[in-house]
Amino acid sequence: MAKNALLEIKRSLEAHVGSKICLRANGGRRKTIERTGVLEEIYPSVFIVKLDQEQHAFKRVSYSYADILTESVEVTVVGDDGHVRITYIQH
Repeated sequence: MAKNALLEIKRSLEAHVGSKICLRANGGRRKTIERTGVLEEIYPSVFIVKLDQEQHAFKRVSYSYADILTESVEVTVVGDDGHVRITYIQH
């Protein structure tokens, strides 16, 4: 069951490569990290996000699809007009 869910998350993100996204990640000890960038690449186990340079010290971050499945990361795809197009959260 979980393997199918991971594959479904990967396939749904593949459609948004090159799109602007917002990430909300669990930073531990009740911290939430929010980052914005572009969904750059999709790999079998992880996806890569190129971060906005003016806001972050890192150039790229990677997360696994399991991070979305376990609700450690919330991914929101943002349209060119700034409106939310889709949010990936597992319930």
